[in-house]
Amino acid sequence: MVTFWLSFSQAYASTPIPKEGFINVKGGKVWYRINGTGNKTPLLLLHGGPGSSSFNLDGLSELSTDRPVIFIDQIGCGRSSRITDTSLMTIQQFVEQLEQVRKGLHLDQFYLYGHSWGTMLGIDYYLKYPKAIKAIVFSSPCFSTKAWTNDADTLIATLPKDIQIAISVNEKNKTYNDTAYENAVNVYYANFVKRSKVSKARQDSSKMYFGKNVYEFMWGPSEFTAAGNLLKYDRIKDLPKVKVPTLLMAGEFDEARPSTVKYFQSLIPKSEFKMIRNAGHATIIDNKEETIQTLRKFLLEADALLK
Repeated sequence: MVTFWLSFSQAYASTPIPKEGFINVKGGKVWYRINGTGNKTPLLLLHGGPGSSSFNLDGLSELSTDRPVIFIDQIGCGRSSRITDTSLMTIQQFVEQLEQVRKGLHLDQFYLYGHSWGTMLGIDYYLKYPKAIKAIVFSSPCFSTKAWTNDADTLIATLPKDIQIAISVNEKNKTYNDTAYENAVNVYYANFVKRSKVSKARQDSSKMYFGKNVYEFMWGPSEFTAAGNLLKYDRIKDLPKVKVPTLLMAGEFDEARPSTVKYFQSLIPKSEFKMIRNAGHATIIDNKEETIQTLRKFLLEADALLK
């Protein structure tokens, strides 16, 4: 643990905390880093996956000019403890680990940002532990696995016929290592997940931080094939229970289709929707400027409501 110390204002955290370190949770240690030293309400980030890492959200550090921005790698990926115990690979366990992180960081109030799987974890956490959360951002959300896979089917139908066939045949046979299937996955991802070209070094780092076993156990072999313990996940009926200011975002070409996300937004009181132009699922990579502008505007408006 490093020796540089950061103090949140008294309203947001009860004691000083280190800028970077680890927090003990059930099953291991969760890595965290805090960017920024402003006095505005901290923003806690939940990355996607499950099994991805905060590395893919590093562009959000630009928000730290206004407030502390807290990056964490959920257990099983990134710089946190890797796990093989599947009893830890449930959304209920991740909710409890997140509460341990909140307590470890002494966060008395904060804003919550979730991306993709992070929105599933985020809403489940809010439904159980709403007290400290003063606003939420649901970026490219998944609130229903069925809705997600229906959207995926719609998007797959727009791809070349040979890609559609490769997906259909290999999913039927469960031959997920087939070269044609892997190529089809790459085509889908290039259209609807991350549309921008990134360096090989960045690709390698992302792969190194990825907790593949967690992803496959909880979700499945690909973004459009759900087979894990999140298969029956559905929180659509719970969306009206979100009572804090809420922003929902989606990329113009997002696998979380804007029309679906807009529907989710209609169910949440005090919420708004923003489509990020020329972006897929990875809005912070595909259109960083508009993503940051949208988030900063929402967070500053949330600050004003807290005064």
